[in-house]
Amino acid sequence: MSQVILNMPMRNKEVNKSHNWGKASAKRTTIILDEEEREFIDKLIREGKEPGIKPLISKMLDIYRSMMIYDWRFPGEYYCGISRIAFLNVELVNILIQNIPKDKWWEIGRKMGEAVKVYIEATLGIIATDREKWPEVFKRLRVQGFGDFYLKDKYILIKAPFIGEPEVWGGFLEGLLGIELDIKTFAAPFVFEIKTSKSQ
Repeated sequence: MSQVILNMPMRNKEVNKSHNWGKASAKRTTIILDEEEREFIDKLIREGKEPGIKPLISKMLDIYRSMMIYDWRFPGEYYCGISRIAFLNVELVNILIQNIPKDKWWEIGRKMGEAVKVYIEATLGIIATDREKWPEVFKRLRVQGFGDFYLKDKYILIKAPFIGEPEVWGGFLEGLLGIELDIKTFAAPFVFEIKTSKSQ
């Protein structure tokens, strides 16, 4: 067995008062790891994939919260709120898309966007059509591996998109955000111009 000692914030206000400290003191928590677990962590750090044990655990907790892993059912049933999540290879998604007529891509994307809008609103309480909430919507998409989304004035940029067809993304964003778009680039990173909000 191997021990890892982590510094966690102390929540004992009385201790802080008695010592007249301006900041919360550190509290040590001991975690017991199996030798195999510790060797795996050491290997990640040694290979430069993780900077240290504390950043690794913080990263794991962030993923745990973001992906709502506490709702997952094992083996093979993963839920985020009302939606079941599956880990798919990009190749499988591309096969599905390539077997849909190209003139249907935009409409398929729109239906996908509408479904994700319902999921985001029901699970996270975020109104996807509210432009002020778009950063939160884009963060959710990034967490789930859709790509990196950016808003600049009247343009939406997608870097590292999970799907390689801009027509699908155009429909997806229209259905999700309640807007109308024009495609400005047909190769990633994709750029879309916002023409108008459908609520206008």
